[in-house]
Amino acid sequence: MVLDIHATPSIPPNPRTTAPGKVQYAAGGVARNIAECVSKLGTKPYMISALGLDMPGNLLLEYWKSAGLSLEGIRMSHEIETPVVCIVFDTEGEPSAAVASVESLERFLTPEWVVQFKRSIASAPIMMVDANLSLPALKMSCQLATEVGTPVWFEPVSVAKSKRIASVAKYVTFASPNEDELISMANSLSNKQKLPTITKNNNTTISSLFQQLKPAIWVLLETGIKVVILTLGSKGVLLCSKGRFNFKHIGPKRNDRSHEIGRRLYDTISQLCPSERFFSALRLEERSSMSPYVVHFPAVECASVVRLTGAGDCLVGGAVASICAGLDVMQSVAVGIAAAKGAVEVETNVPNGYNLDQIAADARSAYLGAKVVFCESTL
Repeated sequence: MVLDIHATPSIPPNPRTTAPGKVQYAAGGVARNIAECVSKLGTKPYMISALGLDMPGNLLLEYWKSAGLSLEGIRMSHEIETPVVCIVFDTEGEPSAAVASVESLERFLTPEWVVQFKRSIASAPIMMVDANLSLPALKMSCQLATEVGTPVWFEPVSVAKSKRIASVAKYVTFASPNEDELISMANSLSNKQKLPTITKNNNTTISSLFQQLKPAIWVLLETGIKVVILTLGSKGVLLCSKGRFNFKHIGPKRNDRSHEIGRRLYDTISQLCPSERFFSALRLEERSSMSPYVVHFPAVECASVVRLTGAGDCLVGGAVASICAGLDVMQSVAVGIAAAKGAVEVETNVPNGYNLDQIAADARSAYLGAKVVFCESTL
């Protein structure tokens, strides 16, 4: 849970001087953004984090309290300095520079704090961890989840922190890197020659991009990660798996934590995005246990782009909420893309609310536009 300070200039900024523009506070932190998105799509998240009893901490708790979400897993103390990140954007809404003060997360969000909530982890349909955690806390979280049979979703946060996957890859079911984080994760997991960064432009095709990224994707899958959900910005998402991963039954048939919005999400998406579109052709029983499978989901066109910082988090949040509601992984990724579209159209990291009809229409567009990029079958 992090307080973001967003600085957006109204003209291109110059070094060593100020520029006119707008400065705003925004509730942030990758895991917190994802949890807020999950809550707005119908599932009550249980958050394990650390906050100070200070101004930033009070701002971050406002939404949590108003939404009726549990504070039990949030460690609060006067000793803790609430994490803050200051982001300077360019005039197009892309981050151009940032300073992070997040040391308290590693100091106070300890393995000893996490282990107290084993029962909550055991009862969860899925556990999402972000790489802001210290290595000991990250490893403890993933070990606990694996021990109690709860799937783990790893969100790499940044290129530098994505390397922390090396200590927990064997526990991870889902990972959701962007292209740069994918290369970093693959290099941290491989003893072979380091993979280069990719080259692309607006004319790069999905097929060409996949061929460049395939060696890194294969490293993650070979290491034991079951599903790589690779975010490609305006080019959409690549969903990559290896072997007989059961896309249809990762989550519960129905989640007791879902409230009315979650139940409506399940019913609506189940009708608009029929599972048979993929699973009748996939024929899992005929696929080799070692066979990779890759599907490309297109992005959904936005009415306007205001800010891009929350898009990746809302994509994960939409997918996690959908899995918790009982939807399959393919359907859930489509909902994630729809949730991400909503995020880039607002100034906050997470929209104030989601319109279920719009989410459903956008998810259907992404789902019906999805195509298999790579599949090997045994005959």
